[in-house]
Amino acid sequence: MTVSFEEYAALARQLAEQHRAGEQHAAAESERRRDLHAAVDYLHQRLTAQGQRLDQLGRAIGIEQPPAGPAPGPGRPGETAAWPGPPSGPAAGSASASAAGSGPGSAAGFGPGSAAGSGPGPAAGFGPSTAAGFGPSTAPGTGGGASDGAAGVPGRAGVGAYPQVPAGEARLALPTAVSPAGAGVPAQRAAAVDPVVELELARRMADEADRHGQQAELLAQRPALLPTWSPLARAVAVYAGCGAAAGVVMLTLVLASGVGLVDGFTLGAWICAGLPAVAFFGGYLVLGRWGRPAMVAGTPPRYLPLGFLICFLLVPMAYCAYLLLVRGLR
Repeated sequence: MTVSFEEYAALARQLAEQHRAGEQHAAAESERRRDLHAAVDYLHQRLTAQGQRLDQLGRAIGIEQPPAGPAPGPGRPGETAAWPGPPSGPAAGSASASAAGSGPGSAAGFGPGSAAGSGPGPAAGFGPSTAAGFGPSTAPGTGGGASDGAAGVPGRAGVGAYPQVPAGEARLALPTAVSPAGAGVPAQRAAAVDPVVELELARRMADEADRHGQQAELLAQRPALLPTWSPLARAVAVYAGCGAAAGVVMLTLVLASGVGLVDGFTLGAWICAGLPAVAFFGGYLVLGRWGRPAMVAGTPPRYLPLGFLICFLLVPMAYCAYLLLVRGLR
């Protein structure tokens, strides 16, 4: 068959186009792989930063990082099936001998009873010891023949053509997956995973994790005591509350002084200095314990001058108001 120059040129152009298309496909695939690797690296950096931030949040609220779980131990017997090795012993010897065909009665050998041999035996296999099975010792064994396979070859009496595998090894040799529909049904092969789709899902989950992390940080920047109030309003409320508690103690001391349990000097010392100082330090400790956010840069203000003024003015003013009220009622 002769090929003209035009046909040869057309074939050359076709091959060049196919080669060019292959190069373009390879370049596009390489670019896609680079983009996927870049996206994976970016997601890895984001997840690493999120893990570090979550560790900081956990330490801020008093939760330590849980220890790593124990490594998975070896499976229970029967879970993983080991593929049995080649048969050993007489069966292996007979199988290898019959496959190699080096014996005198091999089916593919060159002995006197071979089917394809060149010795004295019949070449086409019509003799008394043929492998094709047209003589008295035929392989199908529907008539007078009594042996089959390598067992029917002279000189191989008692040797089976296919070694029988024990029941236990046969069960291990055929690994199956147990499914809800029924036992022994092979497991279906998982569908191919698109890396682009998986990366997009991972990116969306990372965005969701960032959103929840920002919400957690906002919550962590609020104190447990009056979280929606401003720091100034919180300090005023705390110092005023402590001053009011000191005012109640002051009224108790006044009543005790009226019945003679407390003298006038002790009552005056507690009203002018003792109770205001106790109220001031009480408010200071409350703001430091419950008025401080879990995550905050530096020390939050406690407004010490304002607290000192409130506490040292509120208790004496409450005493004066009490005296005016008693005198007015009289």
